[in-house]
Amino acid sequence: MKTVLVTGGCGFIGRQVVGTLLKQDCLVRVVDNLSNSELDSLAEFGPVEEVSPERLGLPQRSIQFIKADILDEQTAELACDGMQSVIHLAANTGVGPSVENPRLDCVTNVIGTLNYLEGCRKNNVGSFVLASSGATVGEVQPPIHEKLPPRPVSPYGASKLACEGYCAAYAQTFGLKTVALRFGNVYGPGSERKSSVVAKFIRHALNGERLPVFGDGRQTRDFIFIDDLVKAVLLAVTTEGIGGEIFQIATARETTIHELVEVLSDVLVECGCPRPEMESRASRLGDVARNFSDTSKAKRLLGWEAKVGLREGLADTIRWAISGGR
Repeated sequence: MKTVLVTGGCGFIGRQVVGTLLKQDCLVRVVDNLSNSELDSLAEFGPVEEVSPERLGLPQRSIQFIKADILDEQTAELACDGMQSVIHLAANTGVGPSVENPRLDCVTNVIGTLNYLEGCRKNNVGSFVLASSGATVGEVQPPIHEKLPPRPVSPYGASKLACEGYCAAYAQTFGLKTVALRFGNVYGPGSERKSSVVAKFIRHALNGERLPVFGDGRQTRDFIFIDDLVKAVLLAVTTEGIGGEIFQIATARETTIHELVEVLSDVLVECGCPRPEMESRASRLGDVARNFSDTSKAKRLLGWEAKVGLREGLADTIRWAISGGR
């Protein structure tokens, strides 16, 4: 059986990754500080064994859980012991928070990533998968691809670029199989705590509130459904010969915010909800105008491409939200 550590394993993406790993008979260890999540989010997958870093044995059939911050260097080293792979999802996420507090964003993302790269190096862990972002590239003519020179606009993009740099260095210098995945805008069931645009729009709509649209609404994003994203994460763990690589993980489809509102509104009406109204707000610092990805490298080297269309994914997400998360 494969032993896998997931940082941020109680969050939106982490929870889905943990559930999929368990279905594949992996033994799973989770590190999370529960600042934006709850331990109960893992309960549906079976018993959760909460342990201290100093008393670790290998995980058994239950999920092994360590409550800790990724900035805890000692815990990172102990948590990586006995693991074959580390999936590093924990981070300070989003452009807005990074603009408000660039130092916190830098320290959390860069030092937190370094701690777990070091944990992998010291414990001879086989592979390390980093959750990165298209924000590393910045304001460019899309589609974004891996050969573009990165010029991040936001502190968040800068911190993730630094993380990618450390991954490349650990691959070249120490032979650690590192893979950086630049996620598109992820959405899907289980995202009720997310601050991303789809999650916020659905919360506002179901509360009878207007949907806040920043700027002129013509800015574009690449929206990827959670199930597609998880498949890419697991392929990054299992695929050979990709150490040190970076992949764009999105749908290769460009959607304006106004188009998102239109599709979302139609699906809400189909589900028996009233059509929401929009509310225009000022543009935000650090936001790029256009963003969608060329995912041909992921298709070529990982054998991966997104399968779920926006309307289908939004329908699944809205039905989940209406049902109260069941």
